[in-house]
Amino acid sequence: MRLDSVLQLQALNEMMKGQLEDYPASKVMILGVAGGNGLEHIRRDRVEKVYGVDVNAAYLEAASTRHPNLAGVLECLRVDLREEPCRLPAAELVIANLLVEYIGCSCFQRLIGQVGPEYASCVLQINAEDGWVSDSPYLHAFDALEAVHHDLDGKALEKTMLAIGYRVIQRTERGLPNGKKFLRMDFQRP
Repeated sequence: MRLDSVLQLQALNEMMKGQLEDYPASKVMILGVAGGNGLEHIRRDRVEKVYGVDVNAAYLEAASTRHPNLAGVLECLRVDLREEPCRLPAAELVIANLLVEYIGCSCFQRLIGQVGPEYASCVLQINAEDGWVSDSPYLHAFDALEAVHHDLDGKALEKTMLAIGYRVIQRTERGLPNGKKFLRMDFQRP
């Protein structure tokens, strides 16, 4: 994701900075936190608790290790979002970048219903014609994910969120070098 021909890691990092700065939230939940890309943008003077949620324990350990300055603020939770959404605490802002494509809109809807945030911000990958995985030496590392990946264009997510009372308040696209795009969609509960 970091290769110059892809630049996804860098783009997601910048987008998360915006997600964290755009909304007044003292409790933030990051679904699919992985290794913690973007956590350096957490401002301790604004945020009292960050829940980093992932199914992979090694990712959670990496996120915690990479951000020792967030001790006492970052709480890593190992949760299978498709199987255990009831284990999620309340938060004012939920961030889910490159996640909805794997868990599906209806699962995301249930998660948002459980957490009850005022704001939800997602980044979706809009794929070029050559597929959802960018060409790199690591291409085949994603083969196992093919069975759970779903292309989304944002319309289905918007409809799903509207059904539970969340309306789109921001929609921005960012092009990537390989022809793919990131679509950031932010929602608010009135």
